[in-house]
Amino acid sequence: MKQFGSLQVQHHLQLAAASSYGWLRATPSDGHSETSVDKRWDSLAFNPVKTDYIYVMKSCKDGSFSNGGLRHYGNIEISPSAAVLNYGQGIIENLKAYKNKNGSIILFRVEENGLRMRVGADRMCMPAPTIEQFVEAVTSTVSANERWIPPSNKGFLHVRPLLMGNGPVLSLTPAPEFIFLIYVTPVRNYFEGGLKPINVVVENDIHRATLGGVGNIKAIGNYAGIMKAQAKAKANGFSDVLYLDSIHNRYLEEVSTANVFVVKDNTISTPVLGGTILPGITRKSIIEIAHSQGFKVEERLVPVEELFDADEVFCCGNAVCVLPVGSITLNGKRVDYGESGFVVSQQLHSALANIQMGLIEDKMGWTTLLN
Repeated sequence: MKQFGSLQVQHHLQLAAASSYGWLRATPSDGHSETSVDKRWDSLAFNPVKTDYIYVMKSCKDGSFSNGGLRHYGNIEISPSAAVLNYGQGIIENLKAYKNKNGSIILFRVEENGLRMRVGADRMCMPAPTIEQFVEAVTSTVSANERWIPPSNKGFLHVRPLLMGNGPVLSLTPAPEFIFLIYVTPVRNYFEGGLKPINVVVENDIHRATLGGVGNIKAIGNYAGIMKAQAKAKANGFSDVLYLDSIHNRYLEEVSTANVFVVKDNTISTPVLGGTILPGITRKSIIEIAHSQGFKVEERLVPVEELFDADEVFCCGNAVCVLPVGSITLNGKRVDYGESGFVVSQQLHSALANIQMGLIEDKMGWTTLLN
């Protein structure tokens, strides 16, 4: 576990407040008293909540980023001809913050998110903040919104960094200016009352990604294209959609916003990263934990037929952590799981969540503690 001391946090807040934008560290928004915040924990959902601060930093002409700062939560100015609006030049990241029993804030593998943003930015012809700038910006934003972090048994603070082309363009060309922005919102845990398996349908017509595309980064355009399939699935009573590869229409790729794993005996298989699969940070962590617990982990092409012989299937991602799949339907044929009680899913979920929430010692060195 890495520690980020209170003096260091305050230093970053002071730097942000002294930026050339002239933004001062705001006071909590009117109408958001501590009492009203406390009362909201029981009614949290997975919807945006207006918190106190956002973080904004713009690129310089040489592509570097500087003079970032905190400002009151609110709308931002953007050009009607911005590249992000006209050509989708933008990427997002997702991470979360918990508060442990001692009141310290815990961030999980934040450097990995900073690195993934840089990789995605390079693919999208965008400059990006350094990993150090990314970590400092996340730390400042989370610390400034500390009162919005729910108790760990109620939820967590969802952290959403964005990088987008804001400079005006008309032809298909990279933007001349970019904005790095972070906002946060408290959300409920997905597992109130225990793990709740989801029912998934396999999609045969719509594909999430293609070879040579941007399925392996968090490009903003990756998600709108699958909303139709997801809406249809939910209208038919399913929780989510499992997508297949676009060439053979046979091999597993991802659930809408999560990686997928298939369990058979002591072997856990997951689709190999090959240009269409997002290299999820939760995915990476689950693979490392599974290895440490004695499981054999295979990253390979996983034929859809293997779903009918699996002991368990689960998906994982930043928001859901590890989520067991209760059933999968393919061409009208349904297979149900759970006879074993989702033992593997439960075991991996507990191992990861306990690290993220600071309930056990972080022997992996994945967490950053804000004192």
